[in-house]
Amino acid sequence: MSDSSASSPASDDSQPTPDHLLHTGTEGPIDPEDLVRLSGREPTPELVEEARRRLEEEGPAAAERYLP
Repeated sequence: MSDSSASSPASDDSQPTPDHLLHTGTEGPIDPEDLVRLSGREPTPELVEEARRRLEEEGPAAAERYLP
């Protein structure tokens, strides 16, 4: 018995993602908890408040430092 999946063409994962589907994540609203998670930390009341202040001061640019 032959395995047809072994000889099938490469899956869609081998194709690059089209530019129109790529985004950094700052196109939409970012809440303070999102910003804390982007930094790799778990949200605590203190970190969420710090993130809220940063978002007020810097806007979406606050998240750009964590995104490629």
